[in-house]
Amino acid sequence: MNSDYTEINAKTIDSWVESGWEWGTPISHETYEKALRGEWDVLLTPTKPVPHQWFPPMKGCRLLGLASGGGQQMPVFTALGARCTVLDYSPRQLESEAMVAQREGYAIETVRADMTKPFPFPAESFDCIFHPVSNCYVEEVAPVWRECFRVLKKGGLLLAGVDNGLNYLFDERETVLARPLPYNPLKDEELYRKSMETNEGVQFSHTTEEQLRPLLQAGFQLVDLYEDTNGYGELERFRVPTFLAFLAKKPEGPAPG
Repeated sequence: MNSDYTEINAKTIDSWVESGWEWGTPISHETYEKALRGEWDVLLTPTKPVPHQWFPPMKGCRLLGLASGGGQQMPVFTALGARCTVLDYSPRQLESEAMVAQREGYAIETVRADMTKPFPFPAESFDCIFHPVSNCYVEEVAPVWRECFRVLKKGGLLLAGVDNGLNYLFDERETVLARPLPYNPLKDEELYRKSMETNEGVQFSHTTEEQLRPLLQAGFQLVDLYEDTNGYGELERFRVPTFLAFLAKKPEGPAPG
């Protein structure tokens, strides 16, 4: 099994983008123009738009799109007045960001980096981090939250979407409980082999506890949250919540000792 799984995932996502992946399709010029007029919505999870009141004032906001490439959210935030940086490990996702920026005539900083490693930014660089579902591609989420805390300014906001692990219990038809949790191909040779054969990349289940406890331990205050569903399939038919979106804040004062 390949321990350098993030490289595998970057190549896997590149291949998904080339095949027309939903989360790698840039927004249209028309959608960008609507955002300029104040008509917009963005997603952290598959189906529910993020409440607009979760965002800080966007004019002049220093915003980091964490694993948020693809030209879907950063163009909207730029249209609203934010100064955006996007960090992603998929070259194709970053190419899409650059393409939309060139098409619409704005500047964006694109950074290819592995979010499992220290972020290439100084402490307290950003007012807001926007992080759609992508922790399912990293084995340990705690280092990601610690780095988010470090690079946010005091009072800064983290908006994140995460998978709660339930999807990994089921077979492809979502009708049979097929495997126990945790789902970790790096610790299961057969699961790793199947993941490579089906071009799923190396994915990991993380329960809500495994997501939120490290967030709080990193120093964040949990402000708000909502659940979401897959948007398709049997679990959707039964309205099973499989995703969580949350708003967290870095406290204004000094971190607790």
